[in-house]
Amino acid sequence: MSNSQFANPLPNDMIQVWIQVFERQKAFGEHAFNQLSDEQFFAILAPGLNSCAIIANHLAGNMISRWTDFLTSDGEKSTRDRDSEFEPPGEHTTQQRRAIMERWEQGWGVLFEALGSLKTEDLSKSVTIRSVPHPVHAAIARQLDHYSFHIGQINIIARQLVGTDQWAWFTLAPGGTKAFNEKLMGSDSTQ
Repeated sequence: MSNSQFANPLPNDMIQVWIQVFERQKAFGEHAFNQLSDEQFFAILAPGLNSCAIIANHLAGNMISRWTDFLTSDGEKSTRDRDSEFEPPGEHTTQQRRAIMERWEQGWGVLFEALGSLKTEDLSKSVTIRSVPHPVHAAIARQLDHYSFHIGQINIIARQLVGTDQWAWFTLAPGGTKAFNEKLMGSDSTQ
C-alpha cells in the first residue's frame, strides 16, 4: 500500500468506509509483520507485554467471535477462549507463525464477509456483545477502536525490533509531509 491511498476520498457509503478503514488496518498490521523475522514475530520486549504473535492471535480470536453471525448471535461466542489468546505460543517456528497468520486471515475473512453482507437497513438494528445491546454502528465503531489500538501496538513493537533506521514506513516517513502535501495539493499547500 502506498501513500497514494490518501489521494482519493473515502466513499459516501458508511459500510464501504468501514470496509476501507478495516482493510487499511489489516494492511498496516501485515506491513509490520512482513518486516519481522520469526524470532522477532514471537519476541516479548518486557514482562507484561505481548508479542506481535500474541496480538495477532488475539485479534483473530476476537474477529472470529465478534463477526461470525454478526447480526444474529452474541459477539462473545461460547467457543472462544479469550484468555488462551494471550498465552505465548509454545513453539517459535515458521510453522507456528504460519498457523497464527492463517488464523489472522480467517478472522479478517469473517469480518469482511459480515461487513460485505450488511445492508443500510441493518445499521438501525441492535447486536449484543456479552449480552449488552449495541446499535450496529456502535458495535462496528467499538471494533474499529479495538483493532486500531492493537495494530498500533504491533507497529510500535515491530519498529522497536527492526529499528527506526531500518523501518520501511507504511505511512509518511518523518520529514516527508511537506513534499507529500505539495504533491497532493499543489504548491499552494503552505498557505
